[in-house]
Amino acid sequence: MIVTVTLNAALDVTYRVDALAPGATHRVTDVRTRPGGKGVNVAAVLTQLGEPVTSTGFAGPELGARLPGFVPIAAESRRTVTVVAHEATVFTEPGPLIGDGEWRALLTRFDRLAAQARVVVLSGSLPPGLPDEAYARLIERCPVPVVLDTDGTALRHGITAGPALVKPNVDELTRLLGRKPDLPADCVSLGVPVAATLGAQGAVLATPDGVWRARPPAAVVGNPTGAGDAFTAALARGVAQQRPWPEVLADAVALSAAAVLSPVAGVYDAAAYQEFAGQVRVEEG
Repeated sequence: MIVTVTLNAALDVTYRVDALAPGATHRVTDVRTRPGGKGVNVAAVLTQLGEPVTSTGFAGPELGARLPGFVPIAAESRRTVTVVAHEATVFTEPGPLIGDGEWRALLTRFDRLAAQARVVVLSGSLPPGLPDEAYARLIERCPVPVVLDTDGTALRHGITAGPALVKPNVDELTRLLGRKPDLPADCVSLGVPVAATLGAQGAVLATPDGVWRARPPAAVVGNPTGAGDAFTAALARGVAQQRPWPEVLADAVALSAAAVLSPVAGVYDAAAYQEFAGQVRVEEG
């Protein structure tokens, strides 16, 4: 079983419009509403892949009915709004204030689930009220490998706790380093295995066993908001199955490209995934 943790779950609303113009009135052609947050999306992709997965995190009253495995909190969970025209524009709320009792309840649930897991995925931002070291504390008490996908100070503290794998995108690496990253050298310098996503340029994977690069087989146009979460799902499955790193990277790039073709995060185009899976080329060094 893979366990995903989403400390800042959300109600995701996706609008599709013909074009996006500031100050204009827009006629929405399609609306999708679903539970979201990075770990929720990762769990949805793993479920589509047929992987046993359990999710936890925090959920407010409105979202709690849709996320029964989550710790209930008094405040309402945040909303995220994605407007998809030719590109995706995303609006994210900061999230609810988490109390000390709610955090302790999460730790209790986390310990129980982690004891049954093969891999744990920690994904997304931290809501107000939690310490910057929240992910680091979860990593330190986890008995199985952890895949970490977060940003800012939560990422900085999390790396010091020694996760099995870290998945930043290039913007998150830039914020972490305070400058444009030098790849793959900066990934190696972090001291933990790093799978850095580079958008249309694919990804770089740096581990003690070696460094690899991979690109998607073709340019893919669609909604990229869930691509990173699909990439994380593939990483978690690869770590759980103890597959060779180049295979894990190739699979993650193929799956994330297939996710771009989905209108919402947490879903991938199965036919495209099968097509891309045999076409991704991995280069060492």
